[in-house]
Amino acid sequence: MSKKAETEREWRTRLLDAVLPHVLFDGWSRKAMTAAAADIGAPLSEFELAFPGGATDMIRLFIETADDEMEAELEKRGVRSLKIRERITLAIRLRLELYEQNKEAVRRAVNVLALPANAGLALKLTANTVSRMWWATGDTSSDYNWYTKRLTLAGVYAATLLYWLADKSEGHHKTWEFLDRRIENVMQIETAKFKCRERLKEKPDFSNIPSAKRFWRNLTER
Repeated sequence: MSKKAETEREWRTRLLDAVLPHVLFDGWSRKAMTAAAADIGAPLSEFELAFPGGATDMIRLFIETADDEMEAELEKRGVRSLKIRERITLAIRLRLELYEQNKEAVRRAVNVLALPANAGLALKLTANTVSRMWWATGDTSSDYNWYTKRLTLAGVYAATLLYWLADKSEGHHKTWEFLDRRIENVMQIETAKFKCRERLKEKPDFSNIPSAKRFWRNLTER
């Protein structure tokens, strides 16, 4: 990444940080940007330049920043030394824990992305998040498994995110129990798929199948 791009990202992130406290009351809106501009003594036009798309541009940066932080933290924790189930569980849990201080902002972001006009962006951001989860946890698949893994993880992540948003339990312990159950379901499916593939590799044994003549004779003699 070039120095110019890094500087631009830092500038936009600084403005986003100023907006976040106001999202709680004003949502991802121009009103929130106006309040943030007053807080830091900057013109509103600066925010409009940084986020010409308004809410969706701010939400995109908000999510991508969390993705960056997730990757860095997973590497710091040595996630690739864990078993695959533990890696994925940690990735999703860490991703949601990074949102903890801005839970209402996440809720409002989900509401914005749920609008039909933003369906494409929602899909792209979710796909990017789960791809980075797999990459950070050491996935090297390049065949059809690349797609199935991401589709499966997207389902687990989305379901857990929605559960987490509604969870009021202490330490979100109910969310982590929910996540464990979803991961268990996925592991069962993967085990079944593996067994099926192994069986398909075996050559079928037709030695015990009677000939057509013998089959017909046995049938007519009954």
